[in-house]
Amino acid sequence: MTDSSPVHHELPIYRRIADQLRGKILSGDLRDGDRLPGENVLMAEYGIARATARQALAVLINEGLAVPRRGSGVYVRLFRPIRRHGSRRLSREQWGEGRAIWDNDTHGRAYTVDQVQIQRERASAEIGRVLDTDEVWVRRRRYLVDGRPVQLASSHFPADLVEGTAVVLPDTGPGGVYARLGDLGHTPAHFTEELRARMPHPREAELLGLPAGTPVIAIGRTAYTAAGRPIEHNEMILDAASYILQYDFDA
Repeated sequence: MTDSSPVHHELPIYRRIADQLRGKILSGDLRDGDRLPGENVLMAEYGIARATARQALAVLINEGLAVPRRGSGVYVRLFRPIRRHGSRRLSREQWGEGRAIWDNDTHGRAYTVDQVQIQRERASAEIGRVLDTDEVWVRRRRYLVDGRPVQLASSHFPADLVEGTAVVLPDTGPGGVYARLGDLGHTPAHFTEELRARMPHPREAELLGLPAGTPVIAIGRTAYTAAGRPIEHNEMILDAASYILQYDFDA
């Protein structure tokens, strides 16, 4: 039995325009920071309505290839994705030898933490359940790679475990918080991560500088000692266009 319903092989005009612009970006004809043709230029060149021109540019913005600048236009936004290796970055050889986890992610690229907030607070119902505590110390950070915001992170620790220790200082020293937890006799031995994709909350979109329509990857990670005690829960929000997530498995 054959399907007699009509088949539309031709893409909508806004998709074809987006394909042409994407091709110029990927070929190098349009480089990072170059201004894309504006709505008026596309309207005149293709004989289309403003809404159609806007749709074409929105495709590239939503793909993370372009970013709008208020009152200026839409610009190419090329960024080499960060390859986040799920298990390798958390290995004891990494933080146990005084190296930052982010060194494994960035491989020599410039990264900074430009916002750090550390405070003691009452645990939410979910965090309290995971860490089996009512009070937590929280470290909130924003990470930039090559000058671009790529991740927000909020690490929660049982308050009685880290009170008065280097874990609650702005600079935790070589190897970061996991090395300091090891110094306290609570060495992380096991991690579990859960991740999902979603649209960002308004504040997340603002802090990460996300164009409209760009999703985020939300990751929740809990660290446990060898005895099974939960010692940290980290909630991370990643710009989905900036990351490749890699996980290795044995058959």
